[in-house]
Amino acid sequence: MFETRSSAGTRQSEQAGGVGRLDPVMLAGLGNLQLVARTIVEGFLSGLHRSPYHGFSLEFSEYRQYSPGDDIRKVDWRVYGRTDRHYVKKFEGETNTQIYLLLDASRSMGYGDGPVTKLDYARMLAASVGYLATRQGDAPALITFDSTIRRFTPPKSRSGHFSALLHHLESTRAEGRTALSRVLEDFARLIRKRSIVVLLSDFYEETESLARSLRFFHFRGNDVILFQILDRRELEVSFTVAATLEDMETGETLPFAPEEQLPHYQRAISRHLDELRRECRNIYIDHVILPTYRPLDQALFQYLSSRGRRF
Repeated sequence: MFETRSSAGTRQSEQAGGVGRLDPVMLAGLGNLQLVARTIVEGFLSGLHRSPYHGFSLEFSEYRQYSPGDDIRKVDWRVYGRTDRHYVKKFEGETNTQIYLLLDASRSMGYGDGPVTKLDYARMLAASVGYLATRQGDAPALITFDSTIRRFTPPKSRSGHFSALLHHLESTRAEGRTALSRVLEDFARLIRKRSIVVLLSDFYEETESLARSLRFFHFRGNDVILFQILDRRELEVSFTVAATLEDMETGETLPFAPEEQLPHYQRAISRHLDELRRECRNIYIDHVILPTYRPLDQALFQYLSSRGRRF
């Protein structure tokens, strides 16, 4: 990831932010990750009866969507009447799902052209998913990584485990270079049972090698969700003056002339996003682009949407 500086050496910036109570800038200002997670999840759940979340007003710990082969007698027709979808009651053995949160903490995730960096946003989303999982009796785990797995908090559903996840998240800093494909190979040795795997990264990685690593988890029956977290400036480049680009992970610099190089950058980022989206679609993996200004209730909705389609 390249950070930008103007030709005069000053950082270029623009206003970025979401709207509403779950605005990332406002949440980051709370300064307490546990409060942030609770605010996001409780705020989300309290608004489930309103559009655009109609149909999610049931506890995911108690129900799963009907699948061919399920006993039709176990369909909850009252839920069907409220949601127009077929759900069956979960048995106790189905509720304790392991959820692995893999958080990219390489230096490129420290980029932000506003008050919220990509790592800030990823931490808030990871904390929210962890809080929701704990609330539902699932077993969340957290892995932070750069070129290797930096730290691993194993999955547990017992009381007090969420505090361990929060401490892990709060102590995480953006450092080192990314090597996601290698990290996924190491992670494959840690995962013991069919699980949900949530990757939070900017995914500045060669797409083909990343897809090869992801196929393993899909073929082993895991459900994989990719949250690609990007800053507004990465998606909507709008330089009007010459700048110097600096790779945040290698320190390499590159002169940038907007008139000549901006179209090339725009094509390159579009091509990378399209390739990653296509590779994920080919192996039935969800890929969601999350700009750091998007309200976090929308990000949580994407997670629940993905899970709801599978369970």
